[in-house]
Amino acid sequence: MTPKTFLENFGHLSGTPGAVKRLRALILQLAVQGKLVPQDPNDEPASVLLKKIAAEKARLVREGKIRAPAPLPPIKLKEVPFELPEGWEWSKMGTLSIVERGGSPRPINDYLTDDPNGLNWIKIGDTEMGGKFIVSAKERIRNDGLKKTRMVYPGDFLLTNSMSFGRPYITLIEGCIHDGWLRIHPPSELDKDYLYITLSSSYVVDQFKDSAAGGVVQNLNSEKVRHVIISLPPLAEQHRIVARVDQLMALCDQLEKQEAQTKETHQALTQSTLHALTTADGPHAFQTAWHRIRDHFDPLFITLESVTQLRQTILQLAVMGKLVPQDPNDEPASVLLKKIAAEKAKLVREGKIKRGETLPPVDPEDAPFELPRGWEWCRLGMLGNVKGGGTPSKQRPEYWEGDIPWISPKDMKVDFILDSIDHINDAAVDDSSVKMIEKGALLMVVRGMILDHSFPTAITIVDATINQDMKALELFIDSMQRFVLLVSKGSRDRFLALVQRSSHGTCRIESDRLFSFIIPLPPIAEQHRIVARVDQLMALLDRLEKQLKQSQAEGARLMEAVVHHLSAA
Repeated sequence: MTPKTFLENFGHLSGTPGAVKRLRALILQLAVQGKLVPQDPNDEPASVLLKKIAAEKARLVREGKIRAPAPLPPIKLKEVPFELPEGWEWSKMGTLSIVERGGSPRPINDYLTDDPNGLNWIKIGDTEMGGKFIVSAKERIRNDGLKKTRMVYPGDFLLTNSMSFGRPYITLIEGCIHDGWLRIHPPSELDKDYLYITLSSSYVVDQFKDSAAGGVVQNLNSEKVRHVIISLPPLAEQHRIVARVDQLMALCDQLEKQEAQTKETHQALTQSTLHALTTADGPHAFQTAWHRIRDHFDPLFITLESVTQLRQTILQLAVMGKLVPQDPNDEPASVLLKKIAAEKAKLVREGKIKRGETLPPVDPEDAPFELPRGWEWCRLGMLGNVKGGGTPSKQRPEYWEGDIPWISPKDMKVDFILDSIDHINDAAVDDSSVKMIEKGALLMVVRGMILDHSFPTAITIVDATINQDMKALELFIDSMQRFVLLVSKGSRDRFLALVQRSSHGTCRIESDRLFSFIIPLPPIAEQHRIVARVDQLMALLDRLEKQLKQSQAEGARLMEAVVHHLSAA
């Protein structure tokens, strides 16, 4: 397969995640290998161009405009990553360009100024994500700071030596740079756009990474960049390469736009179809919505995101009583509520729990949807005994040498918790506000930034403790554990509506609001049927998700194979 054939038929692979990004990288790699445009034997060879560049540097040294650079060792054959076309040459960055590190007057705040005649102080924040040029600077420094920094001029390349490591930009403004930048001043005989392509190509980026390897933080310096080798085509071919790359990158832009539009349309269609299912008014409307999904299942659920949406819809349908049929012979939920109240009263009499505040009955007007026959609305706090968490003193390391799980939000990544990252001992429980939580309790995260988009809940299947960012609900009826967990997940959006966000960015759910939250309660027999049905459907979705991941992996492997073939051709 030739590069041209691959590019023309790329649409067959463009559905693979990251495919267009990979195509962009391939275009750059083919460009610097001389495989993107044909060579012209009439072009003045790159060897002549190198002589012109050397002559220009010698002139600048004689005129005192630059210092004579230290000589660089010749390029060894083992350093060359691929074979070059006729008329091309290998060269080192320090042979072609002046490479210098920036500098910063300190303390920098003493040099910042609002004077419009000050010098532009160019920072990483002055770049645009995915951008090529630096067109303005937000800050300026006083002119007397120049002796401690580095001046750059329009047409210079700025290379990040930390942060967004190795990323090149072309500055269109004059200004100063700090020591987080490297300045590359290319010769006038070199096409700047071709140099940008080269600096962005994978084989140069790999050299940057190899040069900076070994440190705690990746960091480039000017000497390392001077030793980087690059492929140099004749100047005329540089221009042709730049024109071809611009053309192909524009096609990539179109592909990305089409993919984004297709994805947006698919997401909107999937959401609309699933919404019709959860908002269906009556059995006929529900069956119509379900038949629409059944008849168009394959085109609707072709992405991992759409499968995730379907999972949440199944949970919503479960807690709305639309997932399994009702059985008129089931003992109604009103009887279950009486049993729950009796169990609570018994525990209070035995001194095992405190009576606590009496929660008000649910006003029918507050109900978010209509319940099936035999179901009841109740408040979350009616179902169990509420407990909070705490943290034993970190100044007492002996507290943290036990085997009692101490569960925090970082452990809340599974539905059933058997263990935790941190553990404490009995002394920690006795000497602090930490309380033991009985196995079978519903655990909930009630504070943290994760509440901005998620409401983590889980059932602990061991006796444990929790930290202060969580709450536990020890259920009065053990056989309700699975359904209560399902309700917490199927009512996610309603729970998230309880989240309060402070001006400091902290998210939390107040206990009064959380445990007054109204939830649907079916008969206990139906709870078990619902849980069994959800387990069955989730297992099917697990298989579907696995198939989608395998398909994506196969597409990615095919992409890698084709790219490797073309790059090595």
